Amino acid sequence: MKRLLVTVCLLLGLTSAATPAAAGITCTGKFPNPITDLCWSCILPISIGSARIGNFGGQEDIDNPSNPVCTCGVNPTVGLSIGFWEPARHVEVVRKPFCLVSLGGIDLDPGLPAPEAARFTRPEADGDGGSFYQAHFYINPVMYWLEVVTDFPCLEKGSFDLAYLTEVDPLWGDDELTLILNPEAVLFANPVAVAACAADCVAATAGFGIREMFWCAGCQGGVYPLNGHLPYHLGGVRTAALLAQRLTAKLHRELIAWGWHGQAGLCGPCFLPVMDKTAYKTQLTYPIPNTGKEDGKCCQPFGRSTITWGAGKEYPVRGEDFAFMLFRKRNCCVGF
Repeated sequence: MKRLLVTVCLLLGLTSAATPAAAGITCTGKFPNPITDLCWSCILPISIGSARIGNFGGQEDIDNPSNPVCTCGVNPTVGLSIGFWEPARHVEVVRKPFCLVSLGGIDLDPGLPAPEAARFTRPEADGDGGSFYQAHFYINPVMYWLEVVTDFPCLEKGSFDLAYLTEVDPLWGDDELTLILNPEAVLFANPVAVAACAADCVAATAGFGIREMFWCAGCQGGVYPLNGHLPYHLGGVRTAALLAQRLTAKLHRELIAWGWHGQAGLCGPCFLPVMDKTAYKTQLTYPIPNTGKEDGKCCQPFGRSTITWGAGKEYPVRGEDFAFMLFRKRNCCVGF
């Protein structure tokens, strides 16, 4: 009888250990309030050609087409080359599969076999813990659906919409399968390439990262592999910032995200399979909107150290999932 009881206890223990990790994870969230949760100064500076005509607080920018006059179309339409940063995309990094944080914490579980939930391979206390998260990508052309400016042809038309779920992407949870998308990752899995990312970290913290070092994610580490596995976990904000950059780079590789900036983007979007990380600025919108300005700025280029802006943005239970607004660089030829 005693042996039977021991056997039953062991089976119960194994059953509870096999319970998906997502079972004990809460799903909370908040739709980003466009008035109070967004830092609108991030759309600056506004430029005509290479001349910046609107910039308050010293907002950061990349180079614009030098000629203020541009033409587009088979029967060319002459116009002005305008540059600004358009809030048009939204990324969230979550622990529980199918938890839509930016839609108020809706659990969209369709009843499919449970995908991998967030996990931590080793305790964070030793400074060397790995982790895994799911991520979602939204279309959010907030300036258009709010009608901030009317009859302006350079705004992407549309509404808030869910565009990508990593839970249904088999490449997001498998290091080997993801090599289908980024076979070049094997070239950068060496100490020299990793050490070079220190220069990208310095550049991103001072301004924008180094465009040519596309395999680096600044102070967050490496862009590759383009999935949700991280060999290190040094805080949720830092990890979420890295995964937001990885997912955006992944969607560029899959030609879901395109380039809208520079000379090539004046007349419309262009293919950009290797993401230009200098074309994005990010702003944390959940759990604590990062609207407080430091030196006049509240948006961060990809790769910037989280030490300067991420402190106090993570807290237990309701503050362990993260969402970012992406401001993408937009150059546009506005016809006369």
